[in-house]
Amino acid sequence: MATETLTLGKALNTGLRRALEDDPKVIIMGEDVGKLGGVFRVTDGLQKDFGDQRVIDTPLAESGIIGTAVGLAIRGFRPVCEIQFDGFVYPAYDQIVSQVAKMHYRSQGKVRIPMVIRIPYGGGIGAVEHHSESPEAYFAHTAGLKVVTCANPQDAYSMIQQAIASDDPIVFLEPKRRYWEKGPVELDAPLPAAYPLHSARVTRPGTDVTVLAYGPMVRTCLDAAASAAEDGRELEVIDLRTLSPLDLTAAYESVKRTGRCVVVHEAPGNLGLGSEIAARITEECFYSLESPVLRVTGFDTPYPASRVEEEYLPDLDRVLDAVDRTFGW
Repeated sequence: MATETLTLGKALNTGLRRALEDDPKVIIMGEDVGKLGGVFRVTDGLQKDFGDQRVIDTPLAESGIIGTAVGLAIRGFRPVCEIQFDGFVYPAYDQIVSQVAKMHYRSQGKVRIPMVIRIPYGGGIGAVEHHSESPEAYFAHTAGLKVVTCANPQDAYSMIQQAIASDDPIVFLEPKRRYWEKGPVELDAPLPAAYPLHSARVTRPGTDVTVLAYGPMVRTCLDAAASAAEDGRELEVIDLRTLSPLDLTAAYESVKRTGRCVVVHEAPGNLGLGSEIAARITEECFYSLESPVLRVTGFDTPYPASRVEEEYLPDLDRVLDAVDRTFGW
């Protein structure tokens, strides 16, 4: 099986290229995705190889991008829309919630909207507000949308292809601070058998505390687990991967063994994904828990200036502090 070492960004590019090759109905559209190759170069070279009718530079109008994609999807195309930065998605929020999420239900199942909305999200790149936000809860809360996020190059490569092939609308969140991190990618892995789209995965086995994360925080939690191991504590780290629908089967099994759980995400804590996850784990694993489910999140403020963003973002120390607190009950 062919395996290459790729950055997460290059893995996405390779997955998009494979999707364009496999299905002539796949269209990529967004601001600067063509000639420039996207601000993060994720679509680099695709317009040159597939033409400007399939990799389309759009006006700077997110509402227009999504609205046009809805029409294309109804007509049988599979549009892949890039939102340049997380905070730019809000002008398109009306289309996503009112049209994309509801068309299949409104038509009693007669109309499908097979489209992917790619959103680079999260902080850690020295940017400001509107370039460093984590809007996942808005979309995970919306019935009719599926929401997934990759955390490593292999998932980037496999998940983007599966999302494009799906007949459902999918919000595909890409952790921009991880675009340049490298990892092995099985280019010929059978999909979805080897890497199912809507499933969580244990990325580091452990026995003492279950740590749940997704997207950019998976690497942070793996680093925390490596540090904790030096002190004799084994953290089990689970990459959720799918935020809607949530797959917590592995989490339930883990918490019933460890008795402790910490949920980590960049987004503010108030009504974030961590709240829903903590509630479900408490309901399912109540008699196994040795302490409350704890959350490590961003703060309930707008994203700060870049010079202080490291004070805002959850880091290794905050994760380890929460782990310590689970042993204090």
